[in-house]
Amino acid sequence: MLKKYGISFLLLVCMLAPAQSTVPAEHWIAVRAGRLFDGTEKFAPNQVILIKGDRIVKVGPAERVQVPGDAEVVDLTHATVLPGLIDAHTHVFGNGPDLENQILRDSCQYRTLTALANAQKDLMVGFTTLRDLKTLGAMYSDVDLRNAIDRGIVTGPRMQVATRGIQTTGGFILRGYSTDIPLPSPLQAVDSPWAAREAVRDQVAHDADLIKLYAAYDFHFTSDGKMVVPPTFTAEEVNAIVDEAHKKGRKVSCHAFGGEGLRNCLNAGVESLEHGVDLEDSDIKLMVQKGIYLVPTLYHYQLDRERDMKRHGGHSVADVSERSFRKAVAQGVKIAFGSGVGPFPHGTQTKEFEYMVKFGMTPVQAIRAATSEGAQLMGWQDRVGAVEAGKFADLVAVEGDPIADITELERVKFVMKGGHVFKNELK
Repeated sequence: MLKKYGISFLLLVCMLAPAQSTVPAEHWIAVRAGRLFDGTEKFAPNQVILIKGDRIVKVGPAERVQVPGDAEVVDLTHATVLPGLIDAHTHVFGNGPDLENQILRDSCQYRTLTALANAQKDLMVGFTTLRDLKTLGAMYSDVDLRNAIDRGIVTGPRMQVATRGIQTTGGFILRGYSTDIPLPSPLQAVDSPWAAREAVRDQVAHDADLIKLYAAYDFHFTSDGKMVVPPTFTAEEVNAIVDEAHKKGRKVSCHAFGGEGLRNCLNAGVESLEHGVDLEDSDIKLMVQKGIYLVPTLYHYQLDRERDMKRHGGHSVADVSERSFRKAVAQGVKIAFGSGVGPFPHGTQTKEFEYMVKFGMTPVQAIRAATSEGAQLMGWQDRVGAVEAGKFADLVAVEGDPIADITELERVKFVMKGGHVFKNELK
């Protein structure tokens, strides 16, 4: 219909969505911070962050930073300022648990509009950067969304996108429907090493920032509570995906709860393990040796705890995940904040911080996971994740002290991205 009248979908989005305000390159802003956490280990009082255009040019004690006379001053002297937050595992194309109905009912165009709304919800609670891990059947629409944000056509977080994601036949499929009916697939299916390489090439050709694979999907519990997680891909197929992605300069994200599929990913050298619910000691050792990030998505499993216990005879993914996370933290696994938001509402994922701390991290470690560590995982440590000269002016602020109470990050009052203030409830 749109093509018939010569109107592109992206143009329609441009007409309907609010344009993102851009900051003039010569515009100066001075943010006065009562307390500043720079994204590494340092908390300092009474700081000034000097910004020109969309970049930070200087950070230091208020008495030592000279503020230009024509600078706009943002007073956050009664707040704690931090780098813009990073959620390294989102699904902006997800609108609740009824994925099947979304895919069967809603067009890709409609789902892209809801993805924009979801990304904006994430931005308004402090996530200025997202790593979005598949479109759930909406093909390459995340590339258009990312590009529209980057070009200032619409408002949203900075994004890295994985486009379609990769699975095997019979993996992540729509269930409960007649086998006589051809159904759309939430992911791109491959069943050999060469088909795996072709899928990576196809997604890179469509401008994917990274590759997401499902190395293990289904699982069940034995009567004594042991989680059994069969692999999807063979080791040869996983190796082909990772090798091809690395040759194309793309990092690889591996969805796996545990078992052989998880180990195939670790052996192949993926950059991040998503979920990692049931980690063996040998898995943790290998992750530490190779510097592979764990992206744990803890809060999601807490939401599903009661349902899981009814379904699995009193056993839950949440309990297994907690044990593995505690071991991973204690043994020095790199951890990046990732919520898995999408099956539960966007803009609510800051609850993840509480469980990261409850299950073994210090507040500083949890904040770093959502700032400097997330940036490192994404390969964007030169642009986001810390309040430093040369990086984008992405900042958030809370009224209290998140080191004393990590739940302060559930109440972000100020959001700046690229020098533009999107939210300020601290006036």
